[in-house]
Amino acid sequence: MSSGVPGRSATKDDASAGPDPDADEAMWPRVTRELADDLGADAIVRDRAGKTPYDEVSRLREAGLPALLTPPGPGRPGTGWRGACTVVREISAADSSIGELLAHHCALSWSARFLGGSPNDVPFESRAVAEQWLLAGSTRPPGKDEGPGLTLTPARGGYVLNGRRDFGAGVTVADRLVLGATCGSTGDLLIALVDPARDGVRTDPADERLGQRLTGAGGVGFDGVAVSDGDILGAVPGDEHTATPFGSLAPVALGLLLAHVGLGIAEGALAEARDISRRTPPARSAGGAGDAYAERPSGDPYVLLAYGELATAAHTAAAVVGRATDALAEGLLRGPELGVDERADIAVLVTAAEAVTSRSVAHVTARVLELTGDAGRLDGGTGLDRFWRNAQALTARSSPAHRLRDIGEHYLNGTRPRLTRGARDGA
Repeated sequence: MSSGVPGRSATKDDASAGPDPDADEAMWPRVTRELADDLGADAIVRDRAGKTPYDEVSRLREAGLPALLTPPGPGRPGTGWRGACTVVREISAADSSIGELLAHHCALSWSARFLGGSPNDVPFESRAVAEQWLLAGSTRPPGKDEGPGLTLTPARGGYVLNGRRDFGAGVTVADRLVLGATCGSTGDLLIALVDPARDGVRTDPADERLGQRLTGAGGVGFDGVAVSDGDILGAVPGDEHTATPFGSLAPVALGLLLAHVGLGIAEGALAEARDISRRTPPARSAGGAGDAYAERPSGDPYVLLAYGELATAAHTAAAVVGRATDALAEGLLRGPELGVDERADIAVLVTAAEAVTSRSVAHVTARVLELTGDAGRLDGGTGLDRFWRNAQALTARSSPAHRLRDIGEHYLNGTRPRLTRGARDGA
């Protein structure tokens, strides 16, 4: 699904973002692009059907993306941070639901490292790659309106997991769940790896969603589920005094990946609208030009002005997101040596990327409906409405207002962003 809009290319990952000894650097961009084309070909039909994405996940596995979107390590495939973000963005331009599913998988695949695991000794990652696990879940504590969350009660040889929680992506199709649950004896937030096929696990799909209908969202209940000591990946520090700069990058990483999903939505919508406008005249001329451009509708100066504005918005968002991506890639390379000030700079850049992308994708996806005459059509028209719905569903989870306030606080007063981010800051 090649578009020619800002940044829409699966370029090879920067070698500094991590070793990739087993993967042909020229192969993965091609594989990603072919998969994006495949998903884009029937995206409208699948979006309207809104079924659990079993077929889509099979396509991902066939392409090898679950294994690719894990941290690079010795003797196994995996891509660096820049490459992972490129894949998520490319897939999101074709089908942002699947892009979001991959974003959560990718962020969760770094969980063991954020919790203190070594790149050379993370059995969790090696097994995830070998078995092509698709990961879903969340490592953050639940928000105040989400109920008590999950509880791990100590038992012989491990713990017993109980509770229920809703998740925005992947849980209906995941091979493993990475979950934050409160230890009943210590109050610590432990991160557990759980097989959803175990007895006592029940998953209920989230139906009738406005957008992002194919993410595999749903609620998961746990009733006396056994969790061994070996399935505890680590503990998340509960306050600013015990959190480490590197470990606290987990929600920042997810936030940036979701910004790439939003950017992919904007770029995909703009590419499809461009193709439509080249083929057919607009519903009406923005400047009242009538039939003056009937032979070449794409020559209407008012239409050109509109597309110039939208392309610029996409370029701007791509530049901001790209800078944040580079900064986070360098931060991940630093690992435990990452300093507080370096982490603060990364967080501010990611916050800016989230804010700019949120506004850009909302503007682009609404404007292309007007340019193609799809605004207000009940029959779905050309299917561009799915981009608008997906953008609304993705950005509704957090307002850019508090992001901008955090940026202003840092710029004006030099205040560092919190090491621990709340429930509003990521799934």
